[in-house]
This record gives sequence, C-alpha cells and structure tokens, in this order.
Amino acid sequence: MLVRDRLDVLFEDEDLLDLYPLDGRPGFSPGQLALVSVLQFAENLSDRAAADAVRTRIDFKYALGLELEDPGFDYSVLSEFRARLAEGDGADRLLRVMLVRLVEAGMLKAGGRQRTDATHVLAAVRTLSRLELAGESLRAALEELAEADGNWLLPLIGPEWDKRYGRRVEIGRVPGGKAGVAEMAETFGRDGQRVLAAAWAPDAPSRLRVLPQVEILRRVWVHHYYWDAGGQLRWRDGHALPPASLRFDSPYDTDAHYCVKRGTGWSGYRVHLTETCDTGRPEVVVHVATTIAPVQDGELTGQIHDDLTAAALAPGEHVVDAAYITPARVERAQRVHGITLLGPIVPDHSHQARDRGGFDKSAFTINWDTHKAICPQGSVSREWRPLRISGHDYIQVKFAKADCLSCPVRSQCTSSADRPRALALLPTRELHEIQALNRLDQQSEEWQRRYAIRAGAEATLSQNVRTCGLHRTRYRGLRKTHVQHVLTAMACNLTRVADWIEPPPTTHRRSTRFHALCTTAA
Repeated sequence: MLVRDRLDVLFEDEDLLDLYPLDGRPGFSPGQLALVSVLQFAENLSDRAAADAVRTRIDFKYALGLELEDPGFDYSVLSEFRARLAEGDGADRLLRVMLVRLVEAGMLKAGGRQRTDATHVLAAVRTLSRLELAGESLRAALEELAEADGNWLLPLIGPEWDKRYGRRVEIGRVPGGKAGVAEMAETFGRDGQRVLAAAWAPDAPSRLRVLPQVEILRRVWVHHYYWDAGGQLRWRDGHALPPASLRFDSPYDTDAHYCVKRGTGWSGYRVHLTETCDTGRPEVVVHVATTIAPVQDGELTGQIHDDLTAAALAPGEHVVDAAYITPARVERAQRVHGITLLGPIVPDHSHQARDRGGFDKSAFTINWDTHKAICPQGSVSREWRPLRISGHDYIQVKFAKADCLSCPVRSQCTSSADRPRALALLPTRELHEIQALNRLDQQSEEWQRRYAIRAGAEATLSQNVRTCGLHRTRYRGLRKTHVQHVLTAMACNLTRVADWIEPPPTTHRRSTRFHALCTTAA
C-alpha cells in the first residue's frame, strides 16, 4: 500500500504488451500479474495462496487498483505468466520497468556505489550418482519411447529390463566395490547402446531420434562411456570425464551442473545480485544474473557492467570480492565504462613476499621502454620474452646466471641452488601498474574503510535466502530459475522501498538473564 501511494502504478500494461497470451486465453493485465508475482515472492506465497489474496485481501486489491468485488483470476494464470517471462528477456525487462519507476521517483540514480555477490542455488531434482544417472537416463528414455511407439520398442526389451528400469533407479551400496560399480555401469551401457543403435538404424522412425529423453540418453552415453581398442563399451574413470560445465547431473534438468566452491559442493546454478549502496536512498537490486554452477564469478564482471550501462544505471564505483576482480577487469571497467572496480587483487604468494626481508616483485625496477628489469643490487636482466601459463599471457624476465650466483644477498632473492632469478610480469605496463598499485593500496586503513561496504551484499543474500528460499530453485531449467531470481530481487526491492518510505518500528530482542547479569557486571 505504501508503494502504491508513492509510486502509483508500478507496472504499466503499455510496457508489457508482448506478455499478453497469444493463443486465445483470457487477456489478464500483464502489469497486474507482474505485481501479483512480485508480491507473491515478497510474502513467499504459493500460486493458489497468491490468487486467493487477490480475491480476498484488501491490501492486494489496493495495490493492484481493483474494485472490492473484483473476483480475481484462477491460480494457474500465474504459472502461465512466468512461462511467458521465461521466453526471451521478459523477466529482465520487468526488472528494468521497476528500476525506471524508482529513478523517476528519485529513489535510484546512476553513478553511485554498487556491490555484487553470488551464492549457490540447488537444482529442483534428485541428487544422483554417476551410476544412478546412467540408469535413470535409460529408464526415462524407455518410458518416453514406450509412450511414443511401444510396438517399435517391444522387440528390444531384454529379460531383466523390467527389474532394472521398471521403477525409479535408486542404487545404494554395490557389492564388489569399484569393480562391481563398473560391471553394473557397463550393463546399463550395453542396454542403452542397444536402444541408441536401434533408434539410429536406417529403418527406424526418424521421430524417435528427436525425442528429448532419447537425445539426453545419447549425451549421457557420450559423457560417461567410451569404446576401447577391442570395440567394447567401457565406463569412464573419473579423470577421463568431460568438464563439469559440459556434463549434467540429472536427465530431468540438463542445466544443473556440479560445482565446488570453498568446500561447498552442489548441483544446480549460481546467482549474482548487484545492488546499490548509496546513503540517503533505498538499497535496491539493479541487476540479476543466473548461470550454471561451474561458471566462475569473474566471468560475469564485464557482462554486469555492460548490462548496467545499457540500462543507464552504471555505477561510479563497483565494490566486489576477489573472485570478480583482476587487473585486466579493473582496466576494462575504467576504459570502457568509466567504472572504478574496487576489490582485493590477489596478493603475491611467492616465498619472497611471504618472508620478511625477501625481494619480491615489487623490489625490482621495471623499464617497459627498454624491456629491462633492475634488481635491488643493480644487476640488469638479460632476457625478456612472452610466456604463457595455464592459458594466461605473461612476460618472463630472467637475470644473468653469473650475476645471481655471485650475489651476496642471493638467499633473499631465490631458493634455487644453481638457477638465476626470474620474474613473471603481466603482459602490459598498464596491467602491471594496476596490480602493483592495488596491492599497495589495499594494505592501507583508508582502502579498508572504503571496501567495508561490500559486507552488506552478504545481508542481501541472507535476506533473500530466508524470505524467498534463494538457495533452492523451484523450477527446472536455467531460464525458469532466472525468472525466480528476478522476481525474488524485485520482491526484495519492494520490501526495501516500503521500509525506506516508512521505516518499521524497531524491535528489541529479549536477552537472557545471564546476558543481562553480565551487562550489569560490566
């Protein structure tokens, strides 16, 4: 009700014309459905409860501008509306419409400070082992083939197939250890290969090859099996598997991938929320990005800047953690968008930097014009050449062996007994200077005070986890999961705007008697 009084109509139908149904179903207002969806996530309601609220609650009717006797709509309309949001960029456009309203109301502006953080999201499917994935993928394909053309499938069915695939595949402890697992997996493999070979036979109906679960079965077999030199189908060992970004973990959600981050392993997705953090204005989420789990945080930095610039909401300073920042990203943000990217550059982990009195990279003078480096003892490098390490470009600088072996402070420079000192520099002067300057700045108290504001991003993630269940997706597939995340962000914005317009009363938590006694003693 507060948001309605201050912002009037949050979503206009004119901005969402393509969200009307195109197949003859009743054309409910997309602006009203958008607001109901946001309110639904703000109060963590089911579709049925949200539709009942529209029909019975006066605050919902006030926010939507409905008459008191308005009968509302059937709850199935909400799921249909979310399906339309999942097509194209419907959800992101909905967020942009909200942000435009906030800009017009003076609650949001470009050029301020923003911060970004990410968290893991569990997929809405059962967690399967590799062995269960093979068996369940085959079972799902057989179920789909039985429905599409049971007569074609009937001659392929083996004597034990009903026992193996007649119900959901659940495998606990396998007798025989690793050899038993491989034997069972290769049994699944032979059965699945029999189906795939028959489906791709010249006389097989072509429509069977394009069935979704048959295609998923083919991909699972490519990921987890191989042909040995003798022409036998074999189960892949763990080290021979494709990367996690290519293989999926369930035949019912091929966008769910496995990832491990700081000891937390999960199968699903990763969501990145970017919010404003200016004083005097509500802190609102201005960008939402949903990716498969293995995509690293830093890969989103450029996309976030591009999207915010396109929406005319680029920040002046973007505060992030170490996962989002490198010297190259700092340089791009400033050069392309004029954004100051603030975050901790990864420190120098060399033993010279860890040991007190050691000569780390910062102790050397680098002359980029002459392609020379001068060590603390005045020796000049003899070699300057490009170097590639783990897919990244560097400049390798080496000193003369004779100079290093006769150096009186050699122990402070290198631990090698017979090799000269070598440096690995970033490929350009600008990147090298950004790295050196940031490493120096982030040790100062002033930098720490500027960076302290990033901790507020953790509170935003916590708020959305507690109120909207951000750590678990309600839907299958990346697009539908992204719709959930955008609606969650807009629900967070709605709540924060309302609290900013009229701050809620402060509640005092009741303390324990022991805590009160300690306070008295202090």
